[in-house]
Amino acid sequence: MNLSDPELRPLGRKAYGSIPHLPGSRTGPADRHLPPALARVCTERVRDARDHVVVLEKLDGSCVAAARVGDTLLALGREGRLAAHSPNEARRLWAGWVAAHSERFMAVLKPGEWLVGEWLALAHSTRYALTHEPFVAFDLMSQGLSLPWAQVTERLRVADFVTPGLIHEGGPLDIEAAMSRLLPHGFHHAMDPVEGAVWRLERREEGTGVRVDFLAKYVRRDKVDGGLLPENTGRPALWNWRPEAPSSKDVLP
Repeated sequence: MNLSDPELRPLGRKAYGSIPHLPGSRTGPADRHLPPALARVCTERVRDARDHVVVLEKLDGSCVAAARVGDTLLALGREGRLAAHSPNEARRLWAGWVAAHSERFMAVLKPGEWLVGEWLALAHSTRYALTHEPFVAFDLMSQGLSLPWAQVTERLRVADFVTPGLIHEGGPLDIEAAMSRLLPHGFHHAMDPVEGAVWRLERREEGTGVRVDFLAKYVRRDKVDGGLLPENTGRPALWNWRPEAPSSKDVLP
């Protein structure tokens, strides 16, 4: 494997796919909605007692991953390419952060697995007055599939990784209730309106344990993608976290 190749995708695929939207969520041109019947399972009525709903705060940063390929740890962007070769400064900072915390990642990951999360170093549309490290892990992929949330949190506990704020767990939860529980600043000290929430629908199957059936998300209608990025504002980047640099809470737009 030529790790100097900027086009290399070590996983042979994207590190993470696109999550479909619930009804009423703000979407972009490439986004898609969850079928209405499945949306109702998340927000109104589960199919039966084997369905289990987990609702987490949706964070506004860059989706990234740390993958274990054999005994090598690789920092990746969502598209699956090596973050160290990215033209994006925040992605390169992610690569450096993974290297600095390699022992923690290796304590969690088995060969062939990758940890996915939100890299909050650079403010995209939401500033955070972070009281924790800039990486928030929200999924653990094994054999290309998401592990159930209980397994994710158990596996991450050994390395003390931060996870998204838990809004709800159990039966369905409607969008209005989920968003109301994120007022005013969410679980991660957002300085701007919280972006939204993610629903994980898990299902218990006899003899095979729990599997993740699907994920869905809601993004508030007035959210502007990349509204704080310098290429959109013409102003300096705002950083929630960066070595030897002011954070977003010190530089107001």
